[in-house]
Amino acid sequence: MFGIVPFRNHKLQERGSLFDIENMFNSLFNDSFIGFTGGNPIRADIKENDKEFIVEAEIPGVTKEDIKLDLRDDTLTIAVEQNQESNEERDNYIRKERRYGSFSRSFYVENVKNEDVSAKYENGILTIVLPKSETKKVKNRIEIQ
Repeated sequence: MFGIVPFRNHKLQERGSLFDIENMFNSLFNDSFIGFTGGNPIRADIKENDKEFIVEAEIPGVTKEDIKLDLRDDTLTIAVEQNQESNEERDNYIRKERRYGSFSRSFYVENVKNEDVSAKYENGILTIVLPKSETKKVKNRIEIQ
């Protein structure tokens, strides 16, 4: 079984002040250049066959060193921490921007062979292969004595 664990990424904003206009312009110019615009920054496709689950997560613009994977207590977590700096020179001005941030996405997985899980990051796509283990028979009905 595969499920999504709820995740919320709240941005703290000052409301009802002169900073509202500044925040609006900052989000207009900063967020759109990063490649992640609103919503969850990790989009994932999940496939299943008889042997395994395959997760394909879109995480463009990061290196594999920025990505951390964790599989614990039937929860797969994909976490990204960015520390990015860009320099741009044009005509008479220089623009230098830094981007620091982190985000994550978690999925509930069960009946997975943790020791055989593999992952590969290529062209902005993280592919995680989760081999299935023997299904555990869970007794749902309880006899009353």
